[in-house]
Amino acid sequence: MKKFLLILGIAGFLLIGISEIQAQTKQAKPNQVELMKQFIGNWKAQWADTVLYWESKAFGTGLEAYYNYKIAGKDKIILEGRQLWGYDSKLDKYVVAQLETGKDIWLLAFCFTSNNKYLMTSITDISDPDKASFKVEGEIKSPDVFSETWFMNGKAVIKYDYKRVK
Repeated sequence: MKKFLLILGIAGFLLIGISEIQAQTKQAKPNQVELMKQFIGNWKAQWADTVLYWESKAFGTGLEAYYNYKIAGKDKIILEGRQLWGYDSKLDKYVVAQLETGKDIWLLAFCFTSNNKYLMTSITDISDPDKASFKVEGEIKSPDVFSETWFMNGKAVIKYDYKRVK
Protein backbone atom coordinates (compact mmCIF):
# COMPACT_ATOMS: atom_id res chain seq x y z
CA MET A 1 0.00 0.00 0.00
CA LYS A 2 2.88 2.37 0.84
CA LYS A 3 4.44 1.66 -2.59
CA PHE A 4 1.14 2.39 -4.30
CA LEU A 5 0.80 5.75 -2.50
CA LEU A 6 4.42 6.61 -3.27
CA ILE A 7 3.94 5.85 -6.98
CA LEU A 8 0.67 7.79 -7.01
CA GLY A 9 2.38 10.75 -5.34
CA ILE A 10 5.28 10.73 -7.81
CA ALA A 11 2.85 10.48 -10.74
CA GLY A 12 0.88 13.43 -9.38
CA PHE A 13 4.03 15.58 -9.06
CA LEU A 14 5.07 14.63 -12.60
CA LEU A 15 1.68 15.61 -14.00
CA ILE A 16 1.82 18.96 -12.21
CA GLY A 17 5.41 19.51 -13.37
CA ILE A 18 4.61 18.69 -16.99
CA SER A 19 1.76 21.20 -17.14
CA GLU A 20 4.05 23.88 -15.67
CA ILE A 21 6.79 23.11 -18.20
CA GLN A 22 4.31 23.27 -21.08
CA ALA A 23 2.90 26.57 -19.86
CA GLN A 24 6.37 28.12 -19.92
CA THR A 25 7.02 27.17 -23.55
CA LYS A 26 3.94 28.97 -24.85
CA GLN A 27 4.64 32.49 -26.01
CA ALA A 28 2.06 35.15 -25.41
CA LYS A 29 0.49 36.59 -28.54
CA PRO A 30 1.44 40.20 -29.23
CA ASN A 31 -1.08 42.67 -27.84
CA GLN A 32 -2.11 44.30 -31.12
CA VAL A 33 -3.89 47.30 -29.56
CA GLU A 34 -1.07 48.20 -27.15
CA LEU A 35 1.63 47.77 -29.79
CA MET A 36 -0.26 49.94 -32.28
CA LYS A 37 0.04 52.91 -29.90
CA GLN A 38 3.73 53.15 -30.87
CA PHE A 39 2.68 54.64 -34.21
CA ILE A 40 0.84 57.62 -32.75
CA GLY A 41 2.57 60.81 -33.83
CA ASN A 42 4.22 62.43 -36.83
CA TRP A 43 6.64 60.49 -39.01
CA LYS A 44 8.88 61.17 -41.98
CA ALA A 45 10.54 58.79 -44.46
CA GLN A 46 12.73 59.69 -47.42
CA TRP A 47 14.14 57.84 -50.41
CA ALA A 48 15.62 59.22 -53.61
CA ASP A 49 13.94 62.61 -54.12
CA THR A 50 10.67 61.71 -52.41
CA VAL A 51 9.65 62.53 -48.84
CA LEU A 52 6.69 60.84 -47.13
CA TYR A 53 4.99 62.51 -44.17
CA TRP A 54 2.62 60.37 -42.08
CA GLU A 55 0.59 61.84 -39.22
CA SER A 56 -1.44 59.53 -37.02
CA LYS A 57 -3.55 60.06 -33.96
CA ALA A 58 -5.42 57.70 -31.69
CA PHE A 59 -9.00 56.96 -32.65
CA GLY A 60 -10.87 54.29 -30.69
CA THR A 61 -8.73 51.14 -30.69
CA GLY A 62 -6.98 52.27 -33.84
CA LEU A 63 -5.59 55.21 -35.72
CA GLU A 64 -6.74 58.00 -37.96
CA ALA A 65 -3.92 58.93 -40.31
CA TYR A 66 -3.09 61.43 -43.04
CA TYR A 67 -0.11 61.12 -45.35
CA ASN A 68 1.42 62.93 -48.27
CA TYR A 69 4.33 62.54 -50.62
CA LYS A 70 6.40 65.52 -51.69
CA ILE A 71 9.44 66.06 -53.89
CA ALA A 72 12.40 66.76 -51.58
CA GLY A 73 13.03 70.46 -51.13
CA LYS A 74 9.68 71.45 -52.61
CA ASP A 75 6.39 72.06 -50.87
CA LYS A 76 4.17 70.62 -53.62
CA ILE A 77 2.16 67.53 -52.66
CA ILE A 78 2.36 64.88 -55.39
CA LEU A 79 0.11 62.32 -53.67
CA GLU A 80 -1.97 62.33 -50.50
CA GLY A 81 -4.29 60.02 -48.67
CA ARG A 82 -6.13 59.16 -45.49
CA GLN A 83 -6.31 55.98 -43.50
CA LEU A 84 -8.57 54.63 -40.81
CA TRP A 85 -7.09 51.75 -38.79
CA GLY A 86 -9.52 49.67 -36.74
CA TYR A 87 -8.87 46.62 -34.58
CA ASP A 88 -10.96 43.51 -35.28
CA SER A 89 -10.88 41.33 -32.15
CA LYS A 90 -12.23 38.26 -33.97
CA LEU A 91 -9.34 38.37 -36.45
CA ASP A 92 -6.85 39.76 -33.89
CA LYS A 93 -5.70 42.06 -36.69
CA TYR A 94 -6.16 45.63 -37.83
CA VAL A 95 -8.24 46.43 -40.87
CA VAL A 96 -7.02 49.50 -42.72
CA ALA A 97 -9.23 51.50 -45.07
CA GLN A 98 -7.03 53.68 -47.26
CA LEU A 99 -8.15 56.37 -49.68
CA GLU A 100 -5.77 58.24 -51.97
CA THR A 101 -6.77 61.12 -54.17
CA GLY A 102 -8.04 59.82 -57.49
CA LYS A 103 -7.95 56.12 -56.53
CA ASP A 104 -10.37 53.47 -55.27
CA ILE A 105 -10.47 52.44 -51.64
CA TRP A 106 -7.84 49.92 -50.62
CA LEU A 107 -8.50 47.52 -47.73
CA LEU A 108 -5.47 46.16 -45.92
CA ALA A 109 -4.85 43.85 -42.99
CA PHE A 110 -2.11 44.59 -40.46
CA CYS A 111 -0.81 42.59 -37.50
CA PHE A 112 2.17 42.41 -35.23
CA THR A 113 3.90 39.05 -35.57
CA SER A 114 6.08 39.79 -32.53
CA ASN A 115 6.53 42.76 -30.20
CA ASN A 116 8.69 44.56 -32.74
CA LYS A 117 7.80 43.09 -36.15
CA TYR A 118 4.66 43.42 -38.23
CA LEU A 119 3.09 42.43 -41.50
CA MET A 120 0.64 44.27 -43.75
CA THR A 121 -0.98 43.08 -46.95
CA SER A 122 -4.21 43.32 -48.89
CA ILE A 123 -7.09 42.04 -46.78
CA THR A 124 -7.76 39.31 -49.36
CA ASP A 125 -4.20 37.96 -48.97
CA ILE A 126 -3.80 37.94 -45.19
CA SER A 127 -4.50 34.21 -44.88
CA ASP A 128 -1.42 33.45 -47.03
CA PRO A 129 0.83 36.53 -47.08
CA ASP A 130 3.73 34.66 -48.68
CA LYS A 131 1.67 34.37 -51.87
CA ALA A 132 0.42 37.96 -51.78
CA SER A 133 1.16 40.18 -54.76
CA PHE A 134 1.79 43.03 -52.29
CA LYS A 135 2.98 42.97 -48.69
CA VAL A 136 4.93 45.09 -46.25
CA GLU A 137 7.21 43.70 -43.56
CA GLY A 138 8.08 46.17 -40.83
CA GLU A 139 10.19 46.39 -37.74
CA ILE A 140 10.11 48.78 -34.78
CA LYS A 141 13.77 49.71 -34.25
CA SER A 142 13.26 52.19 -31.39
CA PRO A 143 10.48 54.46 -30.09
CA ASP A 144 11.51 56.97 -32.79
CA VAL A 145 12.36 54.73 -35.77
CA PHE A 146 10.63 51.96 -37.66
CA SER A 147 11.58 50.44 -41.00
CA GLU A 148 9.52 48.90 -43.76
CA THR A 149 10.32 46.70 -46.72
CA TRP A 150 7.71 46.63 -49.47
CA PHE A 151 7.37 43.50 -51.61
CA MET A 152 5.68 43.15 -54.99
CA ASN A 153 5.22 39.63 -56.32
CA GLY A 154 7.68 38.29 -53.76
CA LYS A 155 10.48 40.74 -54.57
CA ALA A 156 11.61 43.58 -52.30
CA VAL A 157 11.05 46.83 -54.19
CA ILE A 158 11.80 49.47 -51.57
CA LYS A 159 13.05 49.74 -48.02
CA TYR A 160 13.07 52.85 -45.89
CA ASP A 161 13.04 54.11 -42.33
CA TYR A 162 10.39 56.29 -40.75
CA LYS A 163 11.72 58.74 -38.19
CA ARG A 164 9.57 60.47 -35.62
CA VAL A 165 9.17 64.19 -36.24
CA LYS A 166 8.92 66.20 -33.03
